[in-house]
Amino acid sequence: MERTCAEWWVLSALHGLVSPEEVLRPYDVTLKNAGRAERREWTQQVLASLDKHVGLRPGDVVEVHAGSEYRDFGLVQGLRDRGADVVVPAEGMPIGRQLAFYRDQAHR
Repeated sequence: MERTCAEWWVLSALHGLVSPEEVLRPYDVTLKNAGRAERREWTQQVLASLDKHVGLRPGDVVEVHAGSEYRDFGLVQGLRDRGADVVVPAEGMPIGRQLAFYRDQAHR
């Protein structure tokens, strides 16, 4: 990933937007069982953090490497509303194909 971008961040169900340098204690939280309202609230927090720490500009390309429970409750649309071109490389792939895709990317 670092080979293809200038900056990257981690999405955490518990912590929201996380810098890759930040060290977190282990946790067992996911958005898979969260309700729609909770996922939308999480998304708004992530977008606010992006506004504060990244400051997206129109035309910025943002790759989202996250499952639908993380991106489909306003994240992708919120990025587009900020002018970003959003790419979801594994979108629509079954899980086995996604795993193969990321394994292949790691070996490049």
